[in-house]
Amino acid sequence: MDNKLNAKNLINVGIFTALYFVLFFTTGMIGYIPVMMVFLPLLCPFITGIPFMLFLTKVKVFGMVTIMGTILGILMFVTGHPWPTLAAGFICGFAGDFILKAGDYKGWKTSVLGYIVFSEWIVGAMIPLFFMRDSYFAEIRAGYGDTYADTLLSVTPEWIFFVMIGMVVIGAAAGAYLGKAALKKHFKRAGIA
Repeated sequence: MDNKLNAKNLINVGIFTALYFVLFFTTGMIGYIPVMMVFLPLLCPFITGIPFMLFLTKVKVFGMVTIMGTILGILMFVTGHPWPTLAAGFICGFAGDFILKAGDYKGWKTSVLGYIVFSEWIVGAMIPLFFMRDSYFAEIRAGYGDTYADTLLSVTPEWIFFVMIGMVVIGAAAGAYLGKAALKKHFKRAGIA
């Protein structure tokens, strides 16, 4: 196995990051209903489990998952999300890459654990909601109005941040199994994986 990033690896990163981001962003739209914002850490990694597990069939080199996480952080930042998504994308991508490499990008247990750790990058988008509340809600009020801001404030007490971290674990684990099932049933039959 070649241990260096090459053009084919980078093309795969680009393709699967685009697929992941489209599904992630589409699922994230339910956050426009303030009560549903709490469930995004559960739903997003569940839905994106399919492209990520398919991506793992193409990953053979350390750094590919780190690049994906970094690009996702940048995409979130340029679409108006707070700066902690940049750091979280890189850190969780790197940590996930490290775990996946330990299983040679093939082991099922390391694939699930790597995806769970990778998926925690989502929490970076939630940090301002809990730890920069005044400035965050001032922006929310200006952009979405008082009703949305007040509803979001009422459904996100500070302690729920830790619940959301746990929701990512559950959503990503379930998403990994969903991805595995889809991979087995559809992608292998089509000769994609």
